[in-house]
Amino acid sequence: MSNVGNLWERLVRAALRRERTGIDAYGRPAGGIAGNVPSSLSNSRDIDPILRAADEIQDEDPTISRILCEYAYTLAQNLDPNSEGRGVLQFKTGLMSIIKQKLANREGGGIDRSRDITRLQEFYRLYREKNNVDKLREEEMELRESGTFSGNFQELERKTVKRKRVFATLKVLGTVLEQLAKEVSPEEAEGLIPQDLKRVIESDAAMTEDLIAYNIIPLDAPAVTNTITSFPEVRAAISSLKYFRGLPKLPANFPIPATRSADMLDFLHYVFGFQKGNVSNQRENIVNLLSNEQSRLGTPDEHEPKLDETAVERVFLKSLDNYIKWCNYLSLPLMWSNSDMSKEKKILFLSLYFLIWGEAANVRFLPECLCYIFHHMGIELVELLSEQLAKPANSCVTENGVSFLEQVICPLYDVIAAEADNNQNGKAPHSAWRNYDDFNEYFWSRSCLKLRWPMDSNSSFLLKPTRKSNNILSASITKRRGKTSFVEHRTFFHLYHSFDRLWIFLFMMFQGLTIIAFNNGELNSKTIREVLSLGPTFFVMKLFQSALDIVVMYGAYSTTKTLAVSRIFIRFIWFSFATIFIGFLYVKGLQEKTSSNSESIIYKIYIIVLCIYAGIQFFWSSLARLPACHRLFNRCDSSSLVQKIKWIHQEHYYVGRGMYEATSDYILYMLFWLVVLGGKFSFAYFLQIKPLVEPTRVIINIQDVRYSWHDFVSKNNHNALTIATLWAPVFCIYLLDIHIFYTIISAVVGFLLGARDRLGEIRSLSAVHKNFERFPEAFMDNLHIPLSSRNSLKVTNQVSLKDKFDAARFSPFWNEIVKNLREEDYITNLEMELLEMPKNTGTVPMVQWPLFLLASKLFLAKDIAGESETQEELWDRISRDDYMKYAVEECFFTIKLILTSIFDKDGNEWVERIYGDIRKSIVDRSIHVDFQLRKLALVMQKVTALTGILKEVGSPELESGAVNAALDLYDVIQLDFFNSNMRENYNTWNMLIKARKEGRLFSKLKWPRDPELRSQIRRLHSLLTIKDSAVNVPRNLEARRRLEFFTNSLFMSMPQTKPVREMLSFSVFTPYYSETVLYSIPELRKKNEDGISILFYLQKIYPDEWKNFLARIGRDENTPESELIDNEDDNLELRFWASYRGQTLSRTVRGMMYYRKALMLQSYLERMTVGDMEAAVPANEATDTKGFEFSPEARAHADLKFTYVVTCQIYGKQKEEQKPEAADIALLLQKNEALRVAFIDEVETLTAGKVQKEFYSKLVKGDINGKDKEVYSIKLPGNPKLGEGKPENQNHAIVFTRGNACQTIDMNQDNYFEEALKMRNLLEEFHEDHGIRPATILGVREHVFTGSVSSLASFMSNQETSFVTLGQRVLASPLKVRMHYGHPDVFDRVFHITRGGISKASRVINISEDIFAGFNSTLRQGNITHHEYIQVGKGRDVGLNQIALFEGKVAGGNGEQVLSRDIYRLGQLFDFFRMLSFYFTTVGFYFCTMLTVITVYVFLYGKTYLALSGVGEDIQSRAQVLDNKALDAALNTQFLFQIGVFTAIPMVLGFILEQGFLRAVVSFITMQFQLCTVFFTFSLGTRTHYFGRTILHGGAKYHATGRGFVVRHIKFSENYRLYSRSHFVKAMEVVLLLVVYVSYGYNEGGVVGYILLSVSSWFMAISWLFAPYLFNPSGFEWQKTVEDFRDWTNWLFYRGGIGVKGEESWEAWWDEELSHIRTFSGRIMETVLSLRFFIFQYGVIYKLNVQGSDTSLSVYGFSWLVLVALTILFKIFTFSQKISVNFQLILRFVQGVAFMLAIAGIAVAIALSPLTVTDVFASILAFVPTGWGLLSICVAWKPVLKKIGLWKSVRSLARLYDAGMGMLIFVPIALCSWFPFISTFQTRLMFNQAFSRGLEISLILAGNNPNSGLIFKVDFVEFVI
Repeated sequence: MSNVGNLWERLVRAALRRERTGIDAYGRPAGGIAGNVPSSLSNSRDIDPILRAADEIQDEDPTISRILCEYAYTLAQNLDPNSEGRGVLQFKTGLMSIIKQKLANREGGGIDRSRDITRLQEFYRLYREKNNVDKLREEEMELRESGTFSGNFQELERKTVKRKRVFATLKVLGTVLEQLAKEVSPEEAEGLIPQDLKRVIESDAAMTEDLIAYNIIPLDAPAVTNTITSFPEVRAAISSLKYFRGLPKLPANFPIPATRSADMLDFLHYVFGFQKGNVSNQRENIVNLLSNEQSRLGTPDEHEPKLDETAVERVFLKSLDNYIKWCNYLSLPLMWSNSDMSKEKKILFLSLYFLIWGEAANVRFLPECLCYIFHHMGIELVELLSEQLAKPANSCVTENGVSFLEQVICPLYDVIAAEADNNQNGKAPHSAWRNYDDFNEYFWSRSCLKLRWPMDSNSSFLLKPTRKSNNILSASITKRRGKTSFVEHRTFFHLYHSFDRLWIFLFMMFQGLTIIAFNNGELNSKTIREVLSLGPTFFVMKLFQSALDIVVMYGAYSTTKTLAVSRIFIRFIWFSFATIFIGFLYVKGLQEKTSSNSESIIYKIYIIVLCIYAGIQFFWSSLARLPACHRLFNRCDSSSLVQKIKWIHQEHYYVGRGMYEATSDYILYMLFWLVVLGGKFSFAYFLQIKPLVEPTRVIINIQDVRYSWHDFVSKNNHNALTIATLWAPVFCIYLLDIHIFYTIISAVVGFLLGARDRLGEIRSLSAVHKNFERFPEAFMDNLHIPLSSRNSLKVTNQVSLKDKFDAARFSPFWNEIVKNLREEDYITNLEMELLEMPKNTGTVPMVQWPLFLLASKLFLAKDIAGESETQEELWDRISRDDYMKYAVEECFFTIKLILTSIFDKDGNEWVERIYGDIRKSIVDRSIHVDFQLRKLALVMQKVTALTGILKEVGSPELESGAVNAALDLYDVIQLDFFNSNMRENYNTWNMLIKARKEGRLFSKLKWPRDPELRSQIRRLHSLLTIKDSAVNVPRNLEARRRLEFFTNSLFMSMPQTKPVREMLSFSVFTPYYSETVLYSIPELRKKNEDGISILFYLQKIYPDEWKNFLARIGRDENTPESELIDNEDDNLELRFWASYRGQTLSRTVRGMMYYRKALMLQSYLERMTVGDMEAAVPANEATDTKGFEFSPEARAHADLKFTYVVTCQIYGKQKEEQKPEAADIALLLQKNEALRVAFIDEVETLTAGKVQKEFYSKLVKGDINGKDKEVYSIKLPGNPKLGEGKPENQNHAIVFTRGNACQTIDMNQDNYFEEALKMRNLLEEFHEDHGIRPATILGVREHVFTGSVSSLASFMSNQETSFVTLGQRVLASPLKVRMHYGHPDVFDRVFHITRGGISKASRVINISEDIFAGFNSTLRQGNITHHEYIQVGKGRDVGLNQIALFEGKVAGGNGEQVLSRDIYRLGQLFDFFRMLSFYFTTVGFYFCTMLTVITVYVFLYGKTYLALSGVGEDIQSRAQVLDNKALDAALNTQFLFQIGVFTAIPMVLGFILEQGFLRAVVSFITMQFQLCTVFFTFSLGTRTHYFGRTILHGGAKYHATGRGFVVRHIKFSENYRLYSRSHFVKAMEVVLLLVVYVSYGYNEGGVVGYILLSVSSWFMAISWLFAPYLFNPSGFEWQKTVEDFRDWTNWLFYRGGIGVKGEESWEAWWDEELSHIRTFSGRIMETVLSLRFFIFQYGVIYKLNVQGSDTSLSVYGFSWLVLVALTILFKIFTFSQKISVNFQLILRFVQGVAFMLAIAGIAVAIALSPLTVTDVFASILAFVPTGWGLLSICVAWKPVLKKIGLWKSVRSLARLYDAGMGMLIFVPIALCSWFPFISTFQTRLMFNQAFSRGLEISLILAGNNPNSGLIFKVDFVEFVI
C-alpha cells in the first residue's frame, strides 16, 4: 500500500478507535452526550462544539467545563423550551445530570456565577500560553512552505491536527465568553472583556480559516493552505464575481465575511432572498464552471488574472441555451434584449439562473417552469439595476423579510405535492392526477403568461386538488385541473397509437404479400387491382389512429392548446372523409373494372388520387431527410405558411423539434433496415404465407363439416374458425420475426464494428506478453499529452531514443497500475516485482522491460550459447525471441554499468578492456573462438553472487564479501571464460597482474548508494536468479482480464488527451439508500444454521486473494481469525477486504476515488504547461512519482476537476438512530478526503407551539476530528420524495455536483485505476464529431464482475455483457437510437441540469427512471454515443429469485413506458427507420417477448378447437392440409426464440470477438450443458407476465433484490409465492391444453408427430414449472424437501388477518396477489380473458362415452348441473368450523353421508350406464378449468362477491386450487429427492463455472467446515453481497 494510503488509514483507524473507546482523533472524549445532539436542535451549530470542548478541558479545569455545559443547556432551552422535539427531553436530562455531577465533584465552597466571566478570561489566556498559539500556526506554515512536506507528512498532519484542536477550543471559549458578557449586562458587555483580550479573540477567530467549512474552493476563508485559489484561472473567476460599476449598493448592515468583499451573488442574495447555503453553493459552482472554461482557453496572466470574454460567453450560452430556445419558441423577447450585455451582466444573469435552480427543489424537474421564473425575475433584476441602492424584489417579499423559497417555490411545490398525494401511492390511474410533465408542459404555450408575476395564487394552474375519496359516490365532486397535452390511459392501444406507422406498414405488407401469394406470384392486372386495396387499408388504419388520438387525449382537452385539440378533430374528420372517399372509389372502380366496360374512369381517378397522396408524402419525407431543409424551416418558423405546414404534418411540441440526423447517418441506418426487412419479408412470403395458400383454398371449399359438439358459429362461413386456427400462429410469428431478423443482423453488424474498433485483439496473457513493447508508444499516442521533444525525436527518426523516451513516460503509470493491483490483493509481492517496469531514465542505452517478460530468458540464452556452433547461429536463435534478445542486451549493458560504478580506476580499465574485446570479437564474428561460451554459467554464477551482496545495505562485512566476489569474478573470466589466446593477451597487462598479486585489485570498491544504481543491481540479480517462466504472471484471472482490456484499449481510437489543467471537469454521482456500506466483524463471523460464516465463504471463493491479503498486512497464512480481529489495524483491513468483494458502497467509493488518484498522478507528472515541461524538469524527475499524492498542486488540480458526491438519502436519520451504516459512511468520509455525502435532514421545529418537520438538503465532508462537517445546508419546501425515490434522491443532491460532466454510478459498481487514466480522453468526446449534434450523453462499457459465482450468474452476466457491448454499439452507430439504460453513462451536466435533470421522477410512470433521461435528451436535440475503450465494473443479481425480481421491475417499467408521452413523441417524431430501431430496442422487445408466449397459446387453443370440435379429424380425413410447412416454420421460429437461441447470437458473436472462436464455442457449449435454455425460457415468462400485467392493471414497482449473489436454498413456499401467478398457472394451462390435444386431437404422425408438434410447448411448460427448483441450491436434497413440505403446508393453512404478511399466510398472500385489479376496465378485461377456460368443459363433455352421439345443447346444460352438485359437496366439506361449533356431530355425519353417496352414485353410474372410468377422469379435465375460470371471474369482481357474502367460499376454492397445483409441482421434486445423484448433478450444474474459476463451493456443500472442525451435511449456504 502506498504511503498516502497508510496515512489516511491512520485517520480511519482513529475513527474506529473513537467508536470503540469513545476517544476521537484529538484524544478527547467523543462519545456520550457530546455526539448526540437531537436533530431539532441541530440548527444551532454551537451546541455540539461547546460540549466537545467541555469534554476536552474537563481534566484541565472542571469549572470551565461546567460553565460550557451550562451555556449549552441554555442554548438548548432557548431553542425548545417545552422539550417537544424528538429526543430533546432525553438530551437535556442527560446534560443536566452531567452538570449536577460536575457541581457535586467541585472542590471547596459554593459557586459564584458572577465570576464565570473572569474565570473564562483567565483560562483563555492560560490555554493560549500552554499551547503556544503564537508559534503553532507559524511552525505549520514553515513546514508547508519548505517544499519538503511530502516526506514529513506525518509531522505536518500532527501539526495540523493540533492547530485545529486548539483553535476550535479557543473559538468556543471566545464565543461563550462574549455571550455570557451580554447576558450578565448587555449595557456593560463591552467593558466586561478587556480590549486587549478582545483583539486576541478576534485574531484567533481569524486564524480558523479551515475550520470554516468549504467544499472545494475556500471562497469565504483565506486560502493559505489550499493552492486552488492560487491558480490564475480560479483567481480570475473569483474576481469576475466582484461588484461591478453600476450594480446597486448593498445596505451597510448586510453581512459580508471579513475574508472577502461583496460580490454579485451577495447582491442577488439580498434582492431575492436566496438562502445562504444556496448562495455559497452556487458561488463555488459558478467559479468552478468559469475557471474550467478559462483553463481550456489558456492560463490568464499571473499578476492580474482576468476572465476571457470567450470563456464567459461559452458558459453563459451553454447554461441559458434552454431559456433562449424557450423564449424563441414562445416568441418572447429575451430579458436582456433591451440592455447592453457586458461580461459582468452575463455573469450576473448566469448567477441568477443558477441560484433559482439551486433552490428550486422538486421544481427542478420542470425546466421550462424555471425558464418562466428566470424570465420574470430577470425582468425585475433589469429594473432594479437602474437603482442606486439595492432593494428587495417585490416578487420575493414576505411578512418576515425576503424569501425566494417561500414566495416562488413553495406555492409550486404545494400544488405538486397535493397532486402527488392524490396518486394514492401509485395506485390511482395516471389520468387522475398531474405529474411533473403535466406541470412543466403548461409552460410550453403562451397561456402560461396568464399566471402573471408574482404568480396568481387563484390561477387554475395552482389549484390544489381535493384529496380523492375511496367512496365512489363522492369521487365525482373532486376538484382538479386536467392534465396537459397528454393523458397516460392504461391500454395496449398505446402501442398502436405511438407506433402506428410500423403497424400500418406490417399489416399492409402482409396484405400485399398474401394477395400476391393467392395469385400464385403473378404480377398481372388482377393482382395489381387487388394490391391497390392497400389504399383503403391504409386510410382505415390511419382513421383508427386518429380515433385513438381523440380517446387518449380525453382528460386533457381543457388544458391543451386550442390548435392542438383542433388538429386532433380535424385529422379525424379528414381521415373519416378520406376513408369513405377512397373506399368508395376503390369499390366502384373495382366493380366497373370487373364489368364489361374495361375503361373505368373512377378506377383511374382512384389511382391518380393515391399517386398524388403518396407523392406528397414521399416528397415531404425526402425533404425531411435533408438537414438543410430542417434548418430552413426552423428559420422560417415565424411564417404562417410554414407553421400551417408543420401543424398539418405533425404535432408541434417544445421538445422533439429537429429530430433529424445527417444524411450519411440516415443512409447507413436505412440500409441496415432494408437488409432486415428484406430478410423478414422473404421469410414471411416463402415460408409462412405461400405454403398456407393451398390449404386455405381447400378448407374454404370443404362442405358439410361434421362437428362433435353443438355448433353455434361455424356454419355457412367457409370454415372461418378453422382457417383462423391455421393462420393465427403464423400471423403472430409474422409480427415478431422482424425482431429476430433485427437481432441477427445487429449482432453481425456489431461484431464487424467491434472488429473495426480493434476490440479483442489482446484477449489473452500471451498476447499481452507478445505486444508489450508496443504499449509505451500506444500509451503516449493516446493517454499522454503531446510532448514537443517526443515529436522532434519522431521527426529526426531517432527510433531507439524515442522508444526509451516513451518507456520512461509509460513506466510510472504502468507501475502505479501494478501497485494498485497489489493493494487490491489480486497479485502477490513477487508478481508485483515481476510486473513493475524500470524507470528507463538511467544510462542503460536501451529500453528495460518488466521482469515478467524477461524471466528465465538468460538461462535459455546461456543454454543456446553452449549449444551453438557459430556466432550467426547463436544470434539467430536468440533473436527469434525478442525478449530473450532484450534480456541478453540488458544484462550486457547493466553489468558494465554496475562494475564501472563500484570499481576503482584499475577495475574500470579492466572492465573497459573486456567489453572492448567482446565488441571486437562480435564484429570479427569470432566470439566462439575468443571465449569459452560453455563457461557462461560459471560467469553468471559469480555475477549473481556479487549482485546478491551489493543489493543489501552496506556494512564492513558485506564490503569485504563484495571484494572477494569481484575477485572471484575476475579469476573466472581470466582463467575460465577466455580462450588461451585471449588469456595470453591479458597476461601481458602487467599493471593488472601486479595489482592482483599485491591484493590492491578492487580493494577500493565503492558501495552503491545511488537509488537508481541500487535498483539496477536488484533488477540484474532478479534476472540472474529467476529461473521459472513468468508466462502465467499474473495468475489471478481478474488481474489478467483487467490488464488485457487496458492494454487492448491502448490501440483503440480515442480523442487526444488534454493536460489536467485544460481537461473538462466532472462529477461522479452515486445514489444510496440503506444498502450495505461496510461489513462489520459480527456480520463476517456470523454463522448460518450450517456453521458457515461470510468470512469463511469468502476465503474459499477467493483463496489466492486471501493469501495476498495476509501477506500485505504482514500475517502468516495460518494466522487465526481471532488474532486478526483483536488487532485494531488488521480488524479494519479485514472489514475492507471483505467489503471490497461484495456489492457494497465502500467498494464503489474506492473505485470512484481512483479518478482522483489518476488525476493527481497525471497532474504531478505534467508539472507545468506543455510548452516548457521538458526544459524545466530533469528527465530522471519527470517520471518520479514519489509523493505525488501529497503534492498540493496535484491535489488541487484533481479537486478542481473531479468531485464525488454520494447522495445518502436517509443518512441524517441513520445518524440519529445510530445505525451502523451511518458510522460506516462517516468512516468512508475519513478515508476519502474528496468524498462528499449529500443527504436529506429532517428537523423538527416548533411553530405556534406545534412540532413541525422541516427538510434540508445538506452536504457534508469528512473532518479531522472523525465527524462529518456540514458544508452547505439548503432548506427544502417540504418532503422531497413526491415521486420515485431514486430520482428524487438524485435531484435534491445534484446541486452539489460540479463541472462540465456528471457520471452516474450505481451503488453496486466498481472502477479501476487503469480505466480512470482514460477519463480525460472520454470527456473530450463531448467536443468530437458525432454527427450534426454534439454528444450529450457518453455511453460507457460495463464489465459484470459477478458472473463467476454460479451458472445463473454467468447467464445473466453474459446476457448483460452482450447488450452493454455489442448491442449498445449498434444502437449508437449506425442506428442512432441508444438511450440511457442506467449507469455508468457520462452526462453533459450543464445541458441536463437545465433541461430537467438526469432522470424523471413521476410516480410509477417513471419507475424506470434512467431510460427517461435518454428519452428527454433525445427529444431535446441531444446526442447519445457509446464508447468501449473504457469500462466500469458492475454487479448483477445472481440468484434466480433476484433475477426474476429485477426482470420483473424492468418489464413492468417497460409496460409503464408504453403509456408514456416520451415513447409516443419519439415514436411519432422519429423518421420511419429510426422509429423501427427505437421500437425494437425498447418496448417492442418486450411486446415481441410477450407475443412469443401468446403464439404458444394461439397455437394450442387452435389445436384444442380442432380436437374438441371434431373439425380437425374430419378435414384431415378428407384432405391432408392441416400439417403444413408454414405452421412448422412458425413453430420452429417461435421455439428458437423461446429458448433464447436468437438472444444467444449476439452473445456468441461477442464471445468470438473478445475471447476467440475456440473459447467462444466452449463457453456456448458449457452454457447449454448448464441448461441456459431453461433459464432463458423461464425469463421469457417473467418478462411476459410483468409487462402484460402492468399495461392491463398497473402495479409496477421497485423490487429490492439485495444486490448480491445469493447461494442458498429457497423454500418451496417462497418460490411458490413468487412464481405462482407469473409462471405456474400459465404453465398448468399449457399442460392442460397439451393433454386435451393428445387426448382428443387427430394426428397421423402418431407419437413422433405429436412430439415434434408440441415439443416447444412442453419445454416451456416444464421450464416454467420446475426451473425455480432446478436452479435452487439443495433443491433435490431429501431433508430439505421434507422441511419445505412442512413449511408449505403450514403457510397454506395458516389463517390471515390484520398485520399478517404474505410470507406467513396463504390468505394474506392471496389478497396481495389480487391487489392489482383495481379499475372497472381491468375487471372487464380479466372477465373476458377468463372466458377461455369454459371451452374445455364445452368440448370435453361431448367427447364422453355417456353422451353417445348426442350433440344437443342439453348435454352441456346437464354438465352444469353436475358442476353445481360438485360445488355443493365442496361447500359441505369446507363448511366453516366457527359457524358449526354447536353442531359438529351433525356436520360430520352429513359430510360422511355425502361422501358415501357421491362414491356410490359414481359406482352405480359406471355400472348401470354408459359412463366409464375414463369419462370420470375426462370430466375432471373439463371441470377443473371451468372452476378456475369461475374463480378468476369472481376474483375480478371481488367487491361484489364480498357484498353478497360469497367471498369466503371463493377463497376456500382458491386455496384448494393452490393446494392442488402445489402438490402437482411438489411430487416430482420429492421423487427426484429420493435419488442422491440428482442433487450432486444439480450442484455441478449450478456451480460448474465457479469451479472453473477456482471456487471451492464443493468444500462447503460437502460440509468440510474448518471453522469448527465438524463434518456434516450442508443443506444450504447463504451469502449476500
